Amino acid sequence: MTKPLLRVLSGERSRVPPIWLMRQAGRYLPEYRAIREKTKTFLDLCFNPKLAAEVTLQPIRRFGFDAAILFSDILVVPHALGQRVSFEEGNGPRLDAIDNASALRRVRRELDHVKLAPVYETIGRVKEDLPPAVALLGFCGAPWTVATYMIAGGGSVDQLPARQFAYRQAGAFAELIDVLVAASAGYLIRQFEAGVDAVQIFDTWAGVLPPDEFRRWCVEPCSRIITEVRKRVPKAKIIGFPRGAGTRIPQYIAGVPVDAVGLDWTIDLGFAREQVQSMRPVQGNLDPLALLAGGGALDRSIDAILEAFALGPFIFNLGHGVLPDTPTVHVERMIARVRSAAN
Repeated sequence: MTKPLLRVLSGERSRVPPIWLMRQAGRYLPEYRAIREKTKTFLDLCFNPKLAAEVTLQPIRRFGFDAAILFSDILVVPHALGQRVSFEEGNGPRLDAIDNASALRRVRRELDHVKLAPVYETIGRVKEDLPPAVALLGFCGAPWTVATYMIAGGGSVDQLPARQFAYRQAGAFAELIDVLVAASAGYLIRQFEAGVDAVQIFDTWAGVLPPDEFRRWCVEPCSRIITEVRKRVPKAKIIGFPRGAGTRIPQYIAGVPVDAVGLDWTIDLGFAREQVQSMRPVQGNLDPLALLAGGGALDRSIDAILEAFALGPFIFNLGHGVLPDTPTVHVERMIARVRSAAN
């Protein structure tokens, strides 16, 4: 059985677009919260194959999505490069900040796959229980986005620490990006070998960079990752998600050989149809707040997206992740509306 999502990634139009959501396994699900209470920390959950597999499968059982996405986090890569990573409840990730060039010496030059072995085991466990028509997605963070956390020591509003580092110490920043390119490629290759059907590269903070920096730190590193992955996995299906790139997405597609591109909710639908979907299958781009709000606002948003992308290859998704307070009934309403619109 050919999986609907993989057909779209091959460029086929589907009458009923396949659906999955970023952060579809998470705090908005009561069954997830019940499992999270069994683990001391978030990373403990990510590195417990039995529980991580169960969390990955929960939204498939509840909603019948067309793809499951591996339950993990983009910051397992810096963890496997020797940087201390922790998650504080309510405050997000905390890392030992790389605030100068000498601090780069604390970062390993090669990924410790032993630390990531539980992730690869999780993939195998999920594959055993996943329905045949449902695709399994792996992922990694793009080098620029991961570097912003590594340098700042956590999340930041404007990514100022990483942007200043890149301007003031460009050589050292390029060295870090090189390490992350190699590590990310190796990580994705291992995910494919463990059994994922496709992967997504999350460049969550791509939109904060000016054009030349966008090319240097977003486009070129992601292109290098994909080149390395396809040396080992020639037919690897890869989705790129350069959040905030807006009208620069055609530039991203021209430089990064992705099979599909994820769109955030801020992009104009007409532009996306004419300038992006004409080049690659698109994925997106419902505003997570519309899903949280529900009602008529949700229905109108869904209808506008379906109308915009109906004539080309398209995967229905959010423009970013599910918000923790999202009612599950709104997700059910969204799925029913998307799947009934083509009938």
